[in-house]
Amino acid sequence: MTRRHYYHIAALPALGDLGSAPPWNHSELLNHLSDVPRVRQIVAALLLGDDLVQREALLAGELEQVSPAVLTPEQVADEQPLPEPLSGPEGEGSPRRVGDAVWAAYFRYALEVAGEQESPFLRAWVGHEVTLRNALASARARALDLDPGDYLVAPDLGQTDEDLTALLGEWSAAADPLAAERVLDRARWQWLNDHDGWFTFADDEVAVYAARLMLLWRWHRVGTAASPRSEERSRRPAEPAQQKGPVE
Repeated sequence: MTRRHYYHIAALPALGDLGSAPPWNHSELLNHLSDVPRVRQIVAALLLGDDLVQREALLAGELEQVSPAVLTPEQVADEQPLPEPLSGPEGEGSPRRVGDAVWAAYFRYALEVAGEQESPFLRAWVGHEVTLRNALASARARALDLDPGDYLVAPDLGQTDEDLTALLGEWSAAADPLAAERVLDRARWQWLNDHDGWFTFADDEVAVYAARLMLLWRWHRVGTAASPRSEERSRRPAEPAQQKGPVE
C-alpha cells in the first residue's frame, strides 16, 4: 500500500537541473530517511547502483576518491567482498564477466526490493536501465564485429518495447566519451521527468528524487574527473605528426 510522506518530502533540499551542484550527498539522504525504513530500503537499492558505478571507476583508475552510501570504502576498493546479494559471482571468470555478473545480481536484487516494497518506479527503473545498458553493449559489440549476446546483462529484465534508436544515434555521433556519457545522462534525466510522482507524497516520489540526485552526482564526478585531464592536454606541447604518443 502506498504511504504518504509529507514531512520527509517537504524537507528535501530542492534539486536543480542536470548539471547543477548537488545540494547534499547520498549518505545524507539515507540519514534523512532513517525513520521510514520502507522508503529507505527503496532508496538504498537505487544508491547501491551508484556505489557500483563508483567502484568500477575507482578500479579502472578513472576516480581517485569515492563516496559510497551503501557499500563500505573497502568494498568499493575491492579490499572486502561485496554484500551477500552481489557476492556470489566474485572471482569467477574474466574481470569483464565478473563485473557483468555483479551487475546482473544487482539488478535482480533491486527488482526484488521493488516487489517487496511495492515500488512501481524502482521496477520500471530497473527495466529501463537494463534495456539501456544492453542496447549500448550491443551497439559496441556490433561495431567491433562481436556477438552482442556475449555482452548482455540480465536481458530478461529489460523492457523490449523501448525504442532507443534515436538515442543510440546521438550517442554514437558524440564527439568524445564525455559528450557521449552526457547524452545518456540527459536521456536518463528526461526519463525521470516522464516518470515523476510529483506532489503524490508517496514512496516513489522519494525514489525519483534519489535517482535525480544520483544523476547530479554522476554528472558532477565525470566533469570533475575530466577537467584536470583537459587542462593538462591544453598545456601539453603538440607532438610531431609522425610521432605517436601513448594512448590515454
